[in-house]
Amino acid sequence: MTDTAQIIRGTALVIDDELAIRRLVRVALEAEGYSVCEAESGRAGLAEIAFRRPDLVILDLGLPDIDGVEVLKRLREWSKVPVLVLSIRQDIQDKVAALDLGADDYLTKPFHPAELAARLRVLRRHSPVEPDAAVFEAGPLKIDFPAHLVYKNGDEVHLTATEYALLRVLAQHHGKVVTHRQLLREVWGPKAEEQSQYLRVYMNHLRKKLELDPGRPNLIQTEPGIGYRLVAAH
Repeated sequence: MTDTAQIIRGTALVIDDELAIRRLVRVALEAEGYSVCEAESGRAGLAEIAFRRPDLVILDLGLPDIDGVEVLKRLREWSKVPVLVLSIRQDIQDKVAALDLGADDYLTKPFHPAELAARLRVLRRHSPVEPDAAVFEAGPLKIDFPAHLVYKNGDEVHLTATEYALLRVLAQHHGKVVTHRQLLREVWGPKAEEQSQYLRVYMNHLRKKLELDPGRPNLIQTEPGIGYRLVAAH
């Protein structure tokens, strides 16, 4: 076994109402190094994406509540996460509609696990969603993006999914101001753009966990009335 087989690729979300399909896809994803979460409906899938911020989404079109095409349409209003569509629909119009709405690939059921694995590898090569560097460092802060781990002065810091999502967005734009609206949109979705109280609460949580002196933040700086900036501390 090679060392690359042990690399954690990130988190993948499988949105499909068929348990057997979810199990099959889970095996293929875990073999490619992903940790896997699941959702049985479109609404549950969108909620999981907003909460967990997965690195990859596997989406069925024939969902019990809202059509997968509608899920894809809503998702693309606020997220660029790579999406692989799995569907029994083989009509070319369905494929074109999904791809035009932002799907990165389309695989029809039934499928061979080896082909799914190959498609996943292509998506990983062509659709990077992490910052350019696998590890980000700023002063006492270190973020290992592939492993989703955060350290302060060498000690692991346990963040909630929302806290990590906020920190990740700030790190992706480190040194630059990220507006309140952009942070709310990327972490909670487009309907939360006016809920600035979310940011105040979670930024306070982050500062308590990451700053050497939370009362005088040096890592996560506030730009009054605009947003926040993650900078290298001295």
